[in-house]
Amino acid sequence: MYNFNDFQVIESDLEKEKANVAVFKERIEQSRQITCNMFNILETFEDRLSKLEATILPLYNETENLQLRQKNIERTIAALDHVIGYYSVSTDVESVIRAGPSGPNGLDNFLNILDKLKQAQTYFEKNNPQSVELENVSSLFNSGGDSLNREFKEMLFKHSKPISPVMLLDLLSNDEDLTPDDSSSVRSFNHFPENVASDMVRIANWLISESRDEYMNVYARIRANVLMKSLIMLKEHHRSGSGGSVQGVTASPTIRPKYQNRLEVQSSRKTKRIQNLFEKKANKVLLKASQTIEYSTGLSLGSRRNTSQFGENREDAIDEQEMENYLMVVMAVQKLMQNELSLLSGIIPLQHQHQVFQIIIQEALDTIVQDGENIASRAKRCINRHDFSTALVIFPILKHLLSLKPDFEKTVESCDYNVRIQFSSILSTLQTTGSKILEDFIEYIKSDTNTSLPRDGTVYQLTSDVLFFLEQLLDYTDILGTVLAQDSSYSNSLANISFDSKRGAVEKNKVLLGIYIKKVLSQLNFVLLSKSDVYSDIGVKALFRLNNCNYVLKSLQRCSLLEVVSLSEAECEETYYNMITTHKKSYQQCWNKVLHYICNTEDIQVYYGKLKDKERSILKERFSGFNKEIEEISKLQRGYSVPDFELREGLKRDNKEYILPKYYLFYDRYANIPFAKNVEKYIKYTPEQVAAMMDRFFDIAA
Repeated sequence: MYNFNDFQVIESDLEKEKANVAVFKERIEQSRQITCNMFNILETFEDRLSKLEATILPLYNETENLQLRQKNIERTIAALDHVIGYYSVSTDVESVIRAGPSGPNGLDNFLNILDKLKQAQTYFEKNNPQSVELENVSSLFNSGGDSLNREFKEMLFKHSKPISPVMLLDLLSNDEDLTPDDSSSVRSFNHFPENVASDMVRIANWLISESRDEYMNVYARIRANVLMKSLIMLKEHHRSGSGGSVQGVTASPTIRPKYQNRLEVQSSRKTKRIQNLFEKKANKVLLKASQTIEYSTGLSLGSRRNTSQFGENREDAIDEQEMENYLMVVMAVQKLMQNELSLLSGIIPLQHQHQVFQIIIQEALDTIVQDGENIASRAKRCINRHDFSTALVIFPILKHLLSLKPDFEKTVESCDYNVRIQFSSILSTLQTTGSKILEDFIEYIKSDTNTSLPRDGTVYQLTSDVLFFLEQLLDYTDILGTVLAQDSSYSNSLANISFDSKRGAVEKNKVLLGIYIKKVLSQLNFVLLSKSDVYSDIGVKALFRLNNCNYVLKSLQRCSLLEVVSLSEAECEETYYNMITTHKKSYQQCWNKVLHYICNTEDIQVYYGKLKDKERSILKERFSGFNKEIEEISKLQRGYSVPDFELREGLKRDNKEYILPKYYLFYDRYANIPFAKNVEKYIKYTPEQVAAMMDRFFDIAA
């Protein structure tokens, strides 16, 4: 149930809400009126804008049309000016074209003018091909292109100078004594200055863009000529002997005075170093020869070696200096080729570089190929006259060329096949020649026709020559292994030999050389045995074999030959010792006639110090025969030669041990028996005197 108070509260709230609704309605009416007023204002503003648009839009359109007409007029005027410029360009630029790119306007301005002429030429060709203006513009454009060609050629001529021999040698020697500044100046000597190179590249790019590639032939001819001049100057430098003296350096061509003193020092250091290197090598060879001959015979190198067939005729001989000169030329060609390849960049388009490069290097390659073939031909002539030691110079040349092969192949890798194989053809020729040296040397031993053996049984000249030759081969072990490996017979022999493969090519090359030395020694031994049959006396025959066998063994032991040959024949040393023992036993047979008289005395019977007539006659015969034979053998043996001191003294000792005990026994048994009235007539030599006689054996050689 609601009470009275609750109704009063509700009535009060209702009255408030009615008042709020009345206020809300009043404000809605006010908002409606404001909206109507705003709508009216906007309608009025729209009407005004429409009237304004109707008034302004025609004016705006007219202004826009006027602006468009103005732009068209300006474009027409610009086009007319541009076209008019085409008609006047020949007159405007003629003086610049006549002056050339080296004129006062400079290369940049000249190239810009050529671009203008090109544009004018294109315009007339398209719009007025029959006009005189086209002819004038084309003439000037072609003239400008010709001027660029001439300018390129002149710049190339001016800055393409051959490298002087001194600078080229310094470049090749990689001299550690050069300061960084000096080294840089030498290595950049033949490069174009930066500004010149930049101008040449821009000219080349323009000529290529206009399909005027004749400049590439000019470039190739000029650079090829420069390369050949550098080589010719280097050869002349060597030929004049200036390569080994400071005086020669001073006189070298194309050396600028400001560098003269410095280059003298550099070249002096370099040439002295190279000269010392080859002098040491030559002295080493001479020392070996001297040791070989003096150790064996006691004779000087000159008196003994001059009788050798090796080096009798020095015609066509290739000395160390000539070898060095050739290698220097080859290395120079390699460096110059690399230089030319670097110069091509930017000047010659990539797709044409290999063709231009081939033209540049062809004559230089032909030169070193021809020089290499000449050396090989001369070496072959040396071989034909059995001057093998001189021909050995082929091997160091081949070794150095093989070391240069990778660089050469990399330099010419983009060239045609015929160019790439030229360096390989030199190697093939030299390698064939080297193989011929080795094989012909064996044939030379096998076909030895000398029938004049030493009468004293000393070391045969062929033996001395062979060992001298073999000792020289040790200096070329690595390259000899390479040459021998090409022969299937040596490769097959190598397959049957076990060696330290961990040491690689070094051990392999030694084994191959050992196989060759074994073949040479086998052939030498066969020849010596065959030759010794000429001797009628068994003593000198045995001594001849003994001397030569001992000489070979001592020579093998003295150097590394024994170590090398032992790789292919482990029992080599033992074999020679056995041969020496055999020859010593054969030598003792020369005493058989002497022993005949003092041995086997069973037919001589002595009874209480008395002899029968028969025994007396036998003793007389035995003592007389002994005297005769000992005198005869003493005479012969004094004329025999045993050059080796140790062997000589050993033979004397062996003779005494072999003969004296037997003679002592015979002498003691019968010397004091009166078997003749004049016993001293038969007993001429005591054992001591016989020993003294034996000490005088081999006196001529002693």
